[in-house]
This record gives sequence, C-alpha cells and structure tokens, in this order.
Amino acid sequence: MKRTKIIDILQSKDYGTEVTVCGWVRTHRSSKAVDFIALNDGSTIKNVQVVVDPEKVDAELLKQVTTGACVKATGILVESPAQGQASEVQCQSLELLGACGADYPMQKKGQTFEYMRQHAHMRLRTNTFGAVMRIRHNMAMAIHTYFHEHGFYYFHTPLITASDCEGAGNMFQVTTKNLYDLKKDEQGKIIYDDDFFGEQTSLTVSGQLEGELGATALGAIYTFGPTFRAENSNTPRHLAEFWMIEPEIAFLDQEELMDLEEDFIKYCVRWALDNCKDDLEFLNKMIDKTLIERLEGVLKDSFVRLPYTEGINILQEAIKNGKKFEFPCNWGDDLASEHERYLVEEHFKKPVIMTDYPRAFKSFYMKQNQDTADGGSVGYKGAVAPGPTMQGTDVLFPQIGEIIGGSVREESYEKLMGEIERRQMDQTHLWWYIDTRRFGTCPHAGFGLGFERLILFVTGMQNIRDVIPFPRTPKSAEF
Repeated sequence: MKRTKIIDILQSKDYGTEVTVCGWVRTHRSSKAVDFIALNDGSTIKNVQVVVDPEKVDAELLKQVTTGACVKATGILVESPAQGQASEVQCQSLELLGACGADYPMQKKGQTFEYMRQHAHMRLRTNTFGAVMRIRHNMAMAIHTYFHEHGFYYFHTPLITASDCEGAGNMFQVTTKNLYDLKKDEQGKIIYDDDFFGEQTSLTVSGQLEGELGATALGAIYTFGPTFRAENSNTPRHLAEFWMIEPEIAFLDQEELMDLEEDFIKYCVRWALDNCKDDLEFLNKMIDKTLIERLEGVLKDSFVRLPYTEGINILQEAIKNGKKFEFPCNWGDDLASEHERYLVEEHFKKPVIMTDYPRAFKSFYMKQNQDTADGGSVGYKGAVAPGPTMQGTDVLFPQIGEIIGGSVREESYEKLMGEIERRQMDQTHLWWYIDTRRFGTCPHAGFGLGFERLILFVTGMQNIRDVIPFPRTPKSAEF
C-alpha cells in the first residue's frame, strides 16, 4: 500500500500533487457542504485535515468514519486556508480500513491516566501517549549515539542469572520445576539439581557485574536492556520490569565519572530539545507547563557536586529553620526522595551529583574512601565524615530525585574480599567476579540510569507507569 506519512505531508510544499494518507480518525465533523476528518498515523503529534465532499463519497461509508476508525484517503495536497496548518488533503476517494464501534474506550477526551492504564492496549493511540512513545524512541537513539560516538561498545549481559548484583534478594525466580511437587532436602530447602540450569536462577536486577567484565576487556562498554525487581512497591517511581543503561569504563576515577554522568545526561536532554520539538510543546501545554523551561535549565549550568556529609548538614540546617520532612535525615540515613528534591529544587535549584555515601547502605563493590585517624573518612574535596564512606556518585534531578546511581568500583582484591567477608556474603556465585581482581585488575567505574526515570523527566509525566508501553507492577501483568 503506497502512502505518504503524515509527518511528511505536513512538511511538503508539493501542492497540486496526488497523495495517499492512512491513519486513525481523531475527529470527524460535518457541515452542509463539506466534511472535515482529522487523521493521525502516529508519525507526528499533528493531524492532517482531510476535506471530503459528501456528494462524492457514499453516505453510509461516511457514517462509519468515527473517532478511532482507520481509513485510507487519496486526494490532492493543497495549501490550507485554515489557521494552524500549512496544508490539507482534498479527498478524491475514501476507504474504510477498520471500523470502530461506539464502545471504543479512548473516544472521549479528558480520561484520567488511571482509566487509560486499564486500557493500555488502546492508550497508545492518544496524543499524550503517542508523544511519550516517540520521545522514548528518541531517547533510546540518543543513548546509542552518545556511547557509539564516545568509543563505547554495546555489550549484552544475561537476563537470567545465579547472582544478585545488589544483594537485595528481591528477585524473580526462573524455573521449569513443578511448583506443586518440589524436591527438598532434610532441612526443607529446595533441591535444584533437576531444574533446567541445575541451580537456583533468577531474572537479573542489573547487568553491572557482567558489564565490569566487559570493561576489563574492551575498555568501555554499555548495556541497555530490561531488568527486574520483585519489590512490592506501589509508587509512581517504581516498576517490576524496567530498562537500564549501565556503562562501565576502565581507568576512570571519581572526578572523570562525574564528568561522564553530567555530559551524558545533558546530551540526552539536548537531543530531546533538538529532535522532539512538537511533542515537547504538546506535553508542555497539556501536562507540565514548566517542562521545556526545566529541560533548558539543565543545560545552562554545571551540576553541583556535593559530598553526602555536606548535604546532610544542609538538610539539618533547613530543619532548624522550620523545614519539615516526613523521613529522618541524620548522618548514616539513606536519603529519601523528599531530601533529594529539596537539595535540587529548593536549595541549589539545579541538578546535584551527590558523592561519598556512608558504607552502611551502599553496595559491596564500591570503592571505599581513605580512612582518617578518627575512624571516619576523607571524601570528595576533603569533606570529613564520621564514618567510612564509599565513592558513590548519584545524580539527583528536579521532579525525580535520583536519576543516576554510580560509583568507582573497588579494584583491590584484598579490599573487595574484606568487604564481602565483613558483610558475610555468600561467595558461591561471585567467584568469577572476584577473579577479575586476581587476574589483571584495573581501576574502573560506572553508573546505572533507569531509562523510565529519564523519560519521566524529559516528558514531564508524573507516574512511571505512563512512560512504558505496558507497565509491570504488583498485581498487574496484563497486556
């Protein structure tokens, strides 16, 4: 079926030529002399107007051209006399490709996002979700382009794993076993010797550990794929299945890692502003009237680089001055989103890279800062903390909180083993990771970016379930 995409129709000046457009009807209004059909094929947020002479088209056919119906229209491209559109199609023939019944769930305007989640198979046809999905595509292209241009190799890490990168234990198990007839040992533990892999396996929470192997061979790699967390979190910021971007780089220190994080995120935002103008303008009008201003603001200034200890001091000073937080923020506490957003949105009014977190709530693989005589540690720019700290580098953004989590990785075999033993971790499935510190270890660093959180920021949407086509959340695996 030869057709011209609507995005190309709207940019064309070849008036007087015959064109064929296909798409779904947004609106159909009739007057005595002419019918106007607003048609959209998903290639752009904008519709093309198809002008139909009702004398030239079967009346019964026109009755079926309702909101949601799919049609093919052939006609002459002409300059439009109407405001807000450069061109329109004077219809010569109209074909109904797919009728749409009166019970079409996306027919009315103004449905809530909760309502549309219940009809996720149809919500993609709406203006809002079309805009979000086109921006999602563009962000994926930006990510691949950035890393390719900077000498990174796209590296595929396994989705099925026997190791737990984060040590959280909230993983989805993968098995072919009959769950009604499980073999167990004398202690009641499940025996996996007859399972497909012969041991307990799960869906990955992160490709980082395997990514580090790639970095020690190729110098700089990145992963971009789905990850899974079996956390019973019903919040606007959590999904059970989401996409992660995880670069790992050999011979990189903390300062260089922060440079990379800032440059990368700015590149993605700049790409959105340059390549998603129409969709961003629509979302700025309909969803978040400060969206474009906020995106442009990210590009204006350098990100603040803030040691955790200094951040705690700022938060405690704010509390003294009357600021109220739901959660505590003493030294040693893992900061909540409200703390992160206060630092970004109220105190600094720009993105923040927070560094040098307490060891207690950071992962075993992070590089520990140099110990001081009093048992604390010297972090970034000499900020003295009361306890051991790790070289973490988390990027905090307005509206979102943490958008990137990164760190320098511990390259020393002795220190890594000391941390594993201190935490009493099971080494059974980490032997291969530990080997990287025994055979030609090197300084290296990396970070993880939750793709959906990036899309949240770039689109101005408020719920992470609305920036992925088919969200997977507790008690919800439809579509």
